[in-house]
Amino acid sequence: MQEEVSDEMLMAAIASGDQRAFRTLMGRHMKGTIRLSERILLSQSEADDVAQEAFFRVWQHAPRFDPARARFKTWLYRIVLNLALDRKRTRVFEPIETVHNRPSGDGSALDQVIDAEERRRIQAAMAQLPDRQRAAIALFHLEGLSGREAALAMQLSEKGFESLLIRARKALKEIVGGAPA
Repeated sequence: MQEEVSDEMLMAAIASGDQRAFRTLMGRHMKGTIRLSERILLSQSEADDVAQEAFFRVWQHAPRFDPARARFKTWLYRIVLNLALDRKRTRVFEPIETVHNRPSGDGSALDQVIDAEERRRIQAAMAQLPDRQRAAIALFHLEGLSGREAALAMQLSEKGFESLLIRARKALKEIVGGAPA
């Protein structure tokens, strides 16, 4: 399938059992799906599991997708949020995780150290936020969804999402010691 084909057109093909369309859609959205679930679960291995389960559900429920109700990405992120939050609620233990800092190759070593430290501070601050606040920031600021799309993904009104996002930004700013969020 070519890049010009919309996600919604791919979903119509997937509903008919088109595996090639499914692979194309996964290629477009797998990284974002993993990123979002990792931001909720704070665990890369669990995020991978959630992403796989989310795409299994996309395949399984493709005929039920309605592009008139939501964009595909919004629908997918709703699935991911539900799975990640359910997994977090039913967790019995927290696995020991190691933080992987991958230098970008850009800038000096000092710049990379400063950037890595800033990322660690923000990740640590995000980890202290309640799940829904962390999800709001992840969807809007990190995944680039509009306020309307993020509200749909979180099953909130736009005003409710806006209020949640304001609280999340304020809490994040307080956690990082008044630094810009």
